[in-house]
Amino acid sequence: MKVEIFIPCFVDQLFPQTAFNVVRILERAGCEVLYNVNQVCCGQPAFNAGFHKESRAVAEKFLEAFSGEHLVVTVGGSCTGFVRNYYRQLFTGTALSEDVSIKAPHFYEFTEFLVEKLKILNTGSTFKGKAVYHDACGALRECGIKSAPRKLLHNIEGLQLIETEDCERCCGFGGTFSAKYEAISVAMGEQKVHNAIAAGADYIISTDLSCLMHLDGYIQKHKLPIVTRHIADIIVS
Repeated sequence: MKVEIFIPCFVDQLFPQTAFNVVRILERAGCEVLYNVNQVCCGQPAFNAGFHKESRAVAEKFLEAFSGEHLVVTVGGSCTGFVRNYYRQLFTGTALSEDVSIKAPHFYEFTEFLVEKLKILNTGSTFKGKAVYHDACGALRECGIKSAPRKLLHNIEGLQLIETEDCERCCGFGGTFSAKYEAISVAMGEQKVHNAIAAGADYIISTDLSCLMHLDGYIQKHKLPIVTRHIADIIVS
């Protein structure tokens, strides 16, 4: 299967190794991965800040980068959810509305693609440790992704997955929320981290690096004995 891949802005700039790991896993699964070097931001930051006109201008350029012939795998649920759920609203009544109706449904978050499209449950991976899984808001609430990452994690040899009561609770990042409401954002991240430690976890795993970046900032500042990992970085081990 040929698939196109979209690498979100901050993944490209801050976590490129995770993007390479996603490509490696897809190729291991038999996919031919296509990457358009001209791809740009999906426009979500501007949209969430209320700048819909500016967001549409970026999104127009974004759409140009994808052919519409293949499924698109993304590294994270936030951008996936934005393209799927808000592009129709963004382009209603424009010349690109038909293009959106064709391309938007083709976007899949990485774990969702492995489980739902390729029907892969066991990647043959080995990773030692205890971990909690954080349901990122973008993946869970925008894309309905709940079981796919857990199915993959449960089949990783040596990994003990611990379920926590707050697994679906927001980590506090929320993009501009963390900048506008710093104290609340930090408190939410603090609770998430300490609950994971109390559960006996060595790792916090998620599909979305934005959440993990936020949590890791708190962990590093307070020198806490727990590590954040994107699920692709666990699977590729």
